[in-house]
Amino acid sequence: MNAFSGLFSIFGILFAVVSLLIFAVIVSIIVAMIVRNRKNNASPILTVDATVVAKRTSVSGNGTNNMGAFTYYYTTFQVESGDRIELSVSGSEYGMLAEGDTGRLTFQGTRYIGFERR
Repeated sequence: MNAFSGLFSIFGILFAVVSLLIFAVIVSIIVAMIVRNRKNNASPILTVDATVVAKRTSVSGNGTNNMGAFTYYYTTFQVESGDRIELSVSGSEYGMLAEGDTGRLTFQGTRYIGFERR
């Protein structure tokens, strides 16, 4: 047995471990998405008075090597009780909402459905 065969066996083991870790991460992300979706579907659709108190974006990816950058849009609403809810919204909804807007927020669990300004 020479040094190269030992190196290749170590590489094979590391490759298998890294592959399994990547697979486990992908599976856990998919399971988390399914659980969140089921929880949202089981939640009642609520419509409450709310005020837009904050907006933010989150960008992932870098746009290099034909890998696109993705922008996620979030809006924080404050309801009458004083509780704040941050919900993911589409880019067009994000553009239409302004901090200080008041109206009726409709949501289901963590799923944004709509906001009707007054």
